Amino acid sequence: MNENIFRILAAVILFSAMSISIYFRRKADKDSGEKLSRKVDGTALMTMIRIGGLILWLSPFVYLINPAWMAWSKIGLPEATRWLGVGIGVLCVPGIYWLFSSIGTGITPTSGTRKEHKLVTNGIYRYIRHPLYTFGSSMFIAFGMMADNWFVAALGILTFILMAIRTPKEEANLIEKFGDEYREYMKRTGRFLPRF
Repeated sequence: MNENIFRILAAVILFSAMSISIYFRRKADKDSGEKLSRKVDGTALMTMIRIGGLILWLSPFVYLINPAWMAWSKIGLPEATRWLGVGIGVLCVPGIYWLFSSIGTGITPTSGTRKEHKLVTNGIYRYIRHPLYTFGSSMFIAFGMMADNWFVAALGILTFILMAIRTPKEEANLIEKFGDEYREYMKRTGRFLPRF
């Protein structure tokens, strides 16, 4: 299969997800009229998230511009596995739209909450408390599969691990804000996957 086919599909999927995220994040900031401090997560964790995020976002762009620049991390995946990556990526895009349209102005760049934050328990949040971490990480793992690139996939896994480390602090903030309402919500939902 021509590498350009996978590059085009990976680009369409990545830019679709990015567009959704950028639109809803800007809308949340504008509609809430509140800019949150990034200091709430602590300097060390935010530094790791920022550096990791920069590398995470640059790597797919490097591949899209010229796959030869990322040849050092090529895996040699079978074509069927790369197509599986396309399928996962395609499923992530509506999932990303679903989570952002469900949370509305509640989306924040940190584990902190907005002053007028409301607990969202509809849409995807009826089943999962942190779907952004699930879909976002899955998106980059799928991109790594499409690009046949272990480095991008590993960054997706590492990002998930960093977000999972931050999650208890985020949930503590939500318990502080919503109390028993959030504790009850935790009992009926999964953290990253639906509870069965």
